[in-house]
Amino acid sequence: MALHEFTPRRENRRVWLSLLAAAALVPLVIRSEYLLNTAVLAGIYVILASSLNITNGYTGLFSFGHAAFYGIGAYTAAILATRFGWGFWLTLPAAGLAAAVLGAALALPTLRLSGIFLALVTIGFQEITYLVTLNWIGLTRGPMGIPGVPPASLFGLELRGNAAYYWLVLALDVLTLFVLSRIVTSRVGRAFVAIREDELAAQASGIPTFRMKVLAFVVATFFAGIAGAFFAHHARFVSADSFRLDETFVILTMLIVGGMGSLPGPVIGAVVLVVLPEASRFLAEYRGVVYGLILIAVILLRPEGVAGVPGIIQARGLLARKPAPAAAEEPAA
Repeated sequence: MALHEFTPRRENRRVWLSLLAAAALVPLVIRSEYLLNTAVLAGIYVILASSLNITNGYTGLFSFGHAAFYGIGAYTAAILATRFGWGFWLTLPAAGLAAAVLGAALALPTLRLSGIFLALVTIGFQEITYLVTLNWIGLTRGPMGIPGVPPASLFGLELRGNAAYYWLVLALDVLTLFVLSRIVTSRVGRAFVAIREDELAAQASGIPTFRMKVLAFVVATFFAGIAGAFFAHHARFVSADSFRLDETFVILTMLIVGGMGSLPGPVIGAVVLVVLPEASRFLAEYRGVVYGLILIAVILLRPEGVAGVPGIIQARGLLARKPAPAAAEEPAA
């Protein structure tokens, strides 16, 4: 059975709890700090790929500036923490809101564009953001970056070691996926999909398409900012080089490989494309080639990705079968 035929349902609670329990046990099985750090990075990319899925997967927009909002969240958290003494639980929502506000500021004048024109505008915004963070030395310290970001804390205790950060990012992943699943299975999510499938028909049926596209952009950038704040407190250092255009393409590749327009797709893509390079370190010189071959193979053999949804989104559930079609009535005698 295809993965896109499933969505979160109460009758499948045991399956979801089993998967979550298995994920939570990872630090008890893997003791290597390096491997746990890789798992933490995978968790960050789950948030990034899942949020990009809202615009590119569900709404059908061509956004190539996601790493810019990731960086905006990271810099917002780093500046608030180092200069104003804000703690992790204050910088986290503040970073999301900062990214969402700038996302709305970009969306309002540009989302009347579509296709390649929107893609070019978001690429331009990505490069502008990179140059601002690289050259606004008074605010971002330019190429020197912002060191000394305090670690995250929980109940007054600073988190030490990658195991603690892994459990924290796992909790954020669960929260992110829960919120996004509620959005895409709601009337708002169905409006997103209608816009993706045929914007003119969606507008004719009474859907405020422009408002919905702005909302999709704001939701996506908010969670990108959340991921950036977590990255800042985990790495404890922020620099412009971490949020360049190639980072957007990494996130987009994860989304394409996992499957656009499905809830499990970004999770699969993020985990596979973070873990795979570590599993193939003996091919370090050819890692880019391996990435490219995987992407080409997916596009040629399964364009919708591992768990993608061809056509109209079937976001009614992860792990709940779609109802079987009703049997045709027999003709009356």
